[in-house]
Amino acid sequence: MKTIVTMTLNPAIDKSSSVAHVVAQRKLYCKPPRFEPGGGGVNVSRAIKKLGGESMLIYPTGGLAGERLQELLYREGLDHRPFPIEGLIRESLVILEESSGQQYRFGMPGPKFQKQEWEQSLNALSTVEPTPDYLVASGSLPPGVPTDFYAQTARVGKDRGAKVIIDVSGEALEQVLKEGVYLIKPNVREFRELVREEIKEESQIRAEAKKMVKSGRCEVLVISLGAAGALVVSEEISERILPPTVPIVSKVGAGDSMVAGIVLSLARGKTLRESVLFGVAAGAAAVMTPGTELCRREDVERMFGSMVSGAE
Repeated sequence: MKTIVTMTLNPAIDKSSSVAHVVAQRKLYCKPPRFEPGGGGVNVSRAIKKLGGESMLIYPTGGLAGERLQELLYREGLDHRPFPIEGLIRESLVILEESSGQQYRFGMPGPKFQKQEWEQSLNALSTVEPTPDYLVASGSLPPGVPTDFYAQTARVGKDRGAKVIIDVSGEALEQVLKEGVYLIKPNVREFRELVREEIKEESQIRAEAKKMVKSGRCEVLVISLGAAGALVVSEEISERILPPTVPIVSKVGAGDSMVAGIVLSLARGKTLRESVLFGVAAGAAAVMTPGTELCRREDVERMFGSMVSGAE
């Protein structure tokens, strides 16, 4: 299998729990919490591992939370390469209100980086061995990191011969597209912001995506449509992939699981269409699990099998 490297600058320790009712101004007694490593590239690597693959994770670590994060990653058996920073790694909180099934998600901004700190990740990527065939960079940018950081990351990845997959939004994504990458995965809202058009019909989305591919800004777009699946557009493909119908327990990590399924399948030598099908199955499997658990391999493989047979 080809090699996969993932990168994130804003990892987190995800704490999840549940309570009967969320009531303002009251002390709420939650169930025992669950602690898991989190943040864009972290979750992609975790999902790849759950799906039977391997990857190498590059990420920062600082403070007691950073030590705890490393411990959690060791427990999951991930190949991870931390680099030190002075700030404290952030924590996030997910609370499920049992009475309504509503989920409350609280994300923290992360530590402020110095220039020499975020540059460490680029240096690590430029020297990491073995040379990556695929590079996945995703997640929010913490304070102090320039908006063109992911564009710089893409440049380093391409210089090393990697196919670069970026999952970010806003100005950071605009900067990435100026550099040019292999694949991006915006949702519909992020895509509308990107093209600055109030597009609503699927035909309009396809047309704008085709323009982006032809311009050379990326080779593939996988546009998440939520419950309606995903639209994959490249020079050869323009198709909407329908997801299986599943019970929604938690949407945390669904996008990261989709990216993990896509890149793992590509690294295994599958076609782009097969890889997106596998990614959509992984995203659907993730919403079936509680808290921040991500996808389960048996669910993904079962749903992928039914999607492939149904598409034939």
